[in-house]
Amino acid sequence: MAVLLREAIGGSLRRVRTARRRTLRDVSRRARVSLGYLSEVERGRQEPSSELLAAICEALDITLPDLLTEAAATMWDSMAAVDVGVRPIGLRQMSLRLAGAEGLATPGQERPAAPVAGVRAAA
Repeated sequence: MAVLLREAIGGSLRRVRTARRRTLRDVSRRARVSLGYLSEVERGRQEPSSELLAAICEALDITLPDLLTEAAATMWDSMAAVDVGVRPIGLRQMSLRLAGAEGLATPGQERPAAPVAGVRAAA
């Protein structure tokens, strides 16, 4: 099963915190969040707000985009391990649009234009 966003964010926060040799108590004080809640966030049991994430990142001296990038990489790795056929979102959406059309085209191959209901073809 793929990793949830809250689990990926929590794992990334814990990795950063432990790599910087910081305690939960220290980070919770600097971020002004309860120790128990921060622990729940790190374990992926609570989904923090963007404001709370920003405060935790500031307490850890990292940027929010860096945290989210690491979390996204964690999620991508977990998905790739589960489903070998994972494709980027744009390609998945293209496949969904094509799935309902007759005469599916392969990538790079044009498919015939489908008539649009209520529109007459130009003479």
